Amino acid sequence: MDIDAWVWWLIGAVGLGIPLVLTAMPEFGMFSAGAVAAAVVAAVGGGTVAQVLVFAAVSVALIAVVRPIAMRHRSQGPGFASGVDALKGRQAIVLERVDGNGGRIKLAGEVWSARAFDATMAYEEGQQVDVIEIDGATAVVM
Repeated sequence: MDIDAWVWWLIGAVGLGIPLVLTAMPEFGMFSAGAVAAAVVAAVGGGTVAQVLVFAAVSVALIAVVRPIAMRHRSQGPGFASGVDALKGRQAIVLERVDGNGGRIKLAGEVWSARAFDATMAYEEGQQVDVIEIDGATAVVM
């Protein structure tokens, strides 16, 4: 049984795609894309040297170009805050006196229990305060 070279390259591409899925290492995907490019060269009649050169060139080019972009995106945190993280730094209105022991504020349209960041400070009804952090169900303000 004589199998064409392009079939072997496609088998190699699938073989390189399996570790990509199992390990989530994008380099395997780039090698797999290089093998697909070599399969195309083989299918149009390119020689063995041309196939290997295309495989190497496409794989190296993808690693050189795509990998740094992927690493930059991977290292960036999420672009937006959600949940209680989105409440940090927002302003609130004091509904009931807030001191080191507690109080109530209106934050993002909801009533929250609150306490002062500095236990010696007190904020009176109607004052605007800044939310420093959320501690459980209590907003810490200043």
